[in-house]
Amino acid sequence: DSPTTKEKFVPKNWKTFTAAELKKLNPQQRAKYVAYEEPNKEVAATMLTCLKRLKDQEYESKKYRQAIDEEALLQRKDQEKLIGQLKAAEARNRLRLMRMRFQALRAQEINHLIACQPTARKAVRLEAFLPPQLDMQNPGDTIDKLEVKSEKGGFEVEKAWKVCRMRNH
Repeated sequence: DSPTTKEKFVPKNWKTFTAAELKKLNPQQRAKYVAYEEPNKEVAATMLTCLKRLKDQEYESKKYRQAIDEEALLQRKDQEKLIGQLKAAEARNRLRLMRMRFQALRAQEINHLIACQPTARKAVRLEAFLPPQLDMQNPGDTIDKLEVKSEKGGFEVEKAWKVCRMRNH
């Protein structure tokens, strides 16, 4: 027995009693002594079969739990994916509502500024530079409207702007 090898401590009786001495001991001392004695062959065989059954049962239950865990894991993944999709849809909806609210407030503010202009010409000019609502179908038309107004530069264009302005509100 070298000191480098570490072995598991095995409790054992350091005193050996004969059968007669064992009978003379009180029940507590006898139980303590017998607890650390090697079991006989029959008891050892029974203990081994019991341990084998316990290990087999543990293996079966572990296999069963693993199958259930895999199903639960798949369900959990599906549920997490669905929750992620729902959260993304809610976030998109919140962004859309925020954009719509911002655009409505912007349009209200611009309409108020246009309505507060002292002359129709200033109102039309402001409306040309700051359209109340962005034209989503044709976003690049504002420069063309200014060019048309500066080229024709007359009374007819101003009337057309007033008519368009009245239709929009």
